[in-house]
Amino acid sequence: MEWRDQGILLAARSHGETSAIIEVFTPERGRHAGVVRGGASRKLAPVLQPGAQLDLAWRARLEEHIGTFQAEPLRSRAAASLGDRLSLAGLNAVTALLLFALPEREAHPRLYRRTETLLDLLGQAELWPLAYLNWELALLEEMGFGLDLSACAVNGAKANDLSYISPRTGRAVSRAGAGDWADRLLPLPPCLLGQGPAPDEEIAEGLRVTGHFLHTQLAPELGHKPLPEARQRFVDQFMKRL
Repeated sequence: MEWRDQGILLAARSHGETSAIIEVFTPERGRHAGVVRGGASRKLAPVLQPGAQLDLAWRARLEEHIGTFQAEPLRSRAAASLGDRLSLAGLNAVTALLLFALPEREAHPRLYRRTETLLDLLGQAELWPLAYLNWELALLEEMGFGLDLSACAVNGAKANDLSYISPRTGRAVSRAGAGDWADRLLPLPPCLLGQGPAPDEEIAEGLRVTGHFLHTQLAPELGHKPLPEARQRFVDQFMKRL
């Protein structure tokens, strides 16, 4: 069995004295692991860093085997992330959430494209936080927990006064539809609707919304595993900008 594809490196760990086991995210094969011979060497170890874009050739005797990778670097994102704490925290959050959420060997090409686009923005401090927030929305949707912000869940209105989100269903609620229940709903920041310039305060509110659904919807579906700490470290780093 063998295949070839591009992929984003999510994680690498030592295997024996000279090899490494890597996990990658590819458009056609999803999250996939394999052994890289010599992956712990001075030549390859600096290449096998999270976020790196790799050309991959995988081979195994049987499909269910872990197999081996030949990995050639296409581009590194280390320089963009190491120069900025927020970008580094964001990169770690992305790779950790993908490892957390994605089933093995299941293709998610749309999410792959969104992830590649997001990581290519590393180092652009003014664009990264909103792009990351939109990526978390895409991750929730891909995993089957997308938010429905198209109309009010109570009265069906599509007016500009959509102001809340139901913490249970993820559906938008208008100010008029919320009524006396407003204090039990999550605020809906305009940036989640694609409205306005998205100041940092709104993005922070949006991260609280996506964080709620990551905790209460996605994590329970995966066996109540705790969300990766890297996600909270990114949020904490972003909050320092406020």
